[in-house]
Amino acid sequence: MTQSIKLGFAPTRRNIFSADAAIEYANLTRDKLNKMDVNYIDIREVNDDGLLYDDAGMKKIAAKFSDEKIDGLFLANENFGTEYECARLAKKLDVPVLLWGPKDEAPAADGSRLRDTQCGLFAIGKVLRRFQIPFTYLVNIDIDDPEFERGVNDFIKVCNIVKTFKNTRILQVGTRPFDFWSTMVNEGELLEKFNISLSPIPLTEIVKEIHDVQKNDLTEINETIEKFKQIADIDITDEDLNMVAALKVALSHKMTEYGCNAGAIQCWTALQDEIGILPYASESLLQDEGTPVTCETDIHGVISELLVEAATMGDERAIFADVNCRHPENPNGELLQHLGVFPFSTAKNKPSLPKSHFVFDFPGSVALQTKDGEYTLCRFDGDNGKYNLLLGNAKSCEGPYEQGTYLWLQFANLNRFETKLVYGPYIHHIAAVRADVVPVLYEACKYLGVTPDFYDPIEDDVKAYLRGDIDSIVK
Repeated sequence: MTQSIKLGFAPTRRNIFSADAAIEYANLTRDKLNKMDVNYIDIREVNDDGLLYDDAGMKKIAAKFSDEKIDGLFLANENFGTEYECARLAKKLDVPVLLWGPKDEAPAADGSRLRDTQCGLFAIGKVLRRFQIPFTYLVNIDIDDPEFERGVNDFIKVCNIVKTFKNTRILQVGTRPFDFWSTMVNEGELLEKFNISLSPIPLTEIVKEIHDVQKNDLTEINETIEKFKQIADIDITDEDLNMVAALKVALSHKMTEYGCNAGAIQCWTALQDEIGILPYASESLLQDEGTPVTCETDIHGVISELLVEAATMGDERAIFADVNCRHPENPNGELLQHLGVFPFSTAKNKPSLPKSHFVFDFPGSVALQTKDGEYTLCRFDGDNGKYNLLLGNAKSCEGPYEQGTYLWLQFANLNRFETKLVYGPYIHHIAAVRADVVPVLYEACKYLGVTPDFYDPIEDDVKAYLRGDIDSIVK
């Protein structure tokens, strides 16, 4: 899990406290990170101690970490620490920061102390604030406390969210459908605020690419067709299946060509007029391969998918669905369905490619029910220059059979969730993943410049989890 994220490990000490004790605890921290298989860059060679405590060392460390392109900075306060050097280093690197120090041992028989780590943590936190550096604090616990390992792994997930968000480029295939004013976005603002860029192309360009791959890339199309046959029951004609596969290959090619990690497409109705199919099966397979594509040109929606998947380190694939209608019997039950881009890997039953969609009389859709479990729901959205991340949990529940892709979820209080969506700044499209990743998404918001927002009153529980006071926020 940890190999795709690289941490810069900067243990720090202060001169008036025991250097030997700081070196000992820095080495113990290194040993623990090695046992956890954390991918980190060390600073042993910067000075005799292998610690951060002066300007000369700080400059060497900053240069090394910059060259290594670290994704996060781990400030380990091995004694009182040098707070201003920690802040100077963090300011130069502009990456998420984890602050922690090992719990102090008992004083010596004469009452003297070697490290005063906790006292230094207070000082470092204050100076980081002076430098306007957001940071993540892992409480002052022993290195062998289970909360240390959980805290470091959660921070790695935070770094993955931030890295994904700040390096996002989205292939926009076509304009938004006219009727969907709710999916309009401010392209310039996304770039200016978040470094998220769009690569817009007309539908005609993807159609041309489809024809090109049908002519020149038969091997790739045939491999994709075989993949569909392995994972789903195919109820459409061979000709239509060929087009579904060709669209998937064409979208993949265009995302590679434009350097995109996600996409959004004008899924109806111009696309059907051009190629005679719906894009949902093609999108679902792309989603399984790690490149989500949303319908109705929902740019904010695909950002939501990227964030919630990054929070799981890619271990779980997100579904993307309309929040559709209330359960006929369960007062807190809600249907996630409609067009629904659901990865095949999320299916509870074997998926199928039906002859037509229940709304549109075209092939190319998917039918499946999603796996049972606890879900995190996420929606990145904004308007009037302000951006929020809606967060919360729900669990699967029994409900009537539905056509297409669907999942019945039970909320703690459906009225709260519904009201949040209506008042906004959100719309009725949501990303959901079968994992409890609300705390790491919440923590990541401080680095993204996005306001976290909950539809249930769980913020105190989230903070308690991040402090290590509770194991999970899912009730």
